[in-house]
Amino acid sequence: MKLLFWGAAAFIVYTYAGYLGWLWFRARMRSMPLHRETYEPTVSVVMVVRNEEAVLEKKLQNLLAMDYPAERYDLVIVSDGSTDRTEEILRDQPGNPRIRVLLKQLSQGKACGLNDALDVTSSEVIMFVDARQQIEAGALRVLTENFADPEVGCVSGALILGDRELGESGRGMGLYWRLEKKIRELESASGSVVGATGAVYAVRRDLVGPVPEGTILDDVYIPMQVVRRGKRVIFDPRARAWDTPSLGGSREFSRKVRTLSGNYQLMQLAPWLLSSENPIRFEFVSHKLLRLAVPFALAILLLTSIALPGRFYGIVLALQLMFYALSVLSLTRRFERGTLARIADAAGTFVLLNSAAVVALANFVSGRRTSWTR
Repeated sequence: MKLLFWGAAAFIVYTYAGYLGWLWFRARMRSMPLHRETYEPTVSVVMVVRNEEAVLEKKLQNLLAMDYPAERYDLVIVSDGSTDRTEEILRDQPGNPRIRVLLKQLSQGKACGLNDALDVTSSEVIMFVDARQQIEAGALRVLTENFADPEVGCVSGALILGDRELGESGRGMGLYWRLEKKIRELESASGSVVGATGAVYAVRRDLVGPVPEGTILDDVYIPMQVVRRGKRVIFDPRARAWDTPSLGGSREFSRKVRTLSGNYQLMQLAPWLLSSENPIRFEFVSHKLLRLAVPFALAILLLTSIALPGRFYGIVLALQLMFYALSVLSLTRRFERGTLARIADAAGTFVLLNSAAVVALANFVSGRRTSWTR
């Protein structure tokens, strides 16, 4: 019983802190500096949208206003079976030679939309973006600076949860993203990042192959193919996209279920990820897969704390119960400010993420597919 307790505890600590510590140590022992300089390759900004009438016009203005030579980049927008005003908005752009529009009446999913866009692009670099987030004007220039280094094949920007006027959020999901970005920074400093930020990343065109139909995590699949071909995937936090700190409890939960389900799907689509063909197999397992098993380690920790006698295990049990109570408290929004509110938010986010991991496993075992939605 004690072996189970300590094994579960060690697993949880390694997943959320040990891997981060190992990356910190590796970055100092084996730093891999980058060569950056002004570099202006031709770029196609690719975006697949479905029913995005609420944000599309603002997004198009955002993309056309980037600090990059206008003659050096264009936009390729794919509407994937939209049923709102999305197509109407896109049809109003024919006078702009920098925007190419593909209207698909039948929804085939984001992966097919990406492949359709790639078929009509011949630029040196592809920049992938999503519709909701606002990208800072200098992001594209920052991304392309990294391609001056011939060893770099993919560059990921950073997703900032918060308000551009008020700054980054330090609560709930914002806190989670700060931890995630630190992991990516350290992976990048000493090797390659496991995946990219879907809202803003760029890849050399000759390294982008077809994306399998139905792929959920194209922002992991594409970068990992780059790594497989011997090029680095790096993270540059200067290229920033801003998003709301929370989409609401149910939408955040659904989004995380879909993301975590994508990790299971990746192992089916690309079994080489778990073989020696993957140069960053250890990082992939530590960063992406271990988190899927944390809910079960948490359950073991709780049950063994109940079963084991002694004051120490009683204290650990009490701390766990307090933590879960705070996660429930975060749902009530009784505390808007202060230390207790921040702890409750962190607890709530932690429980949400691990609950989503359980649902993702259930979807995988049952064969239920999670579809791409706006």
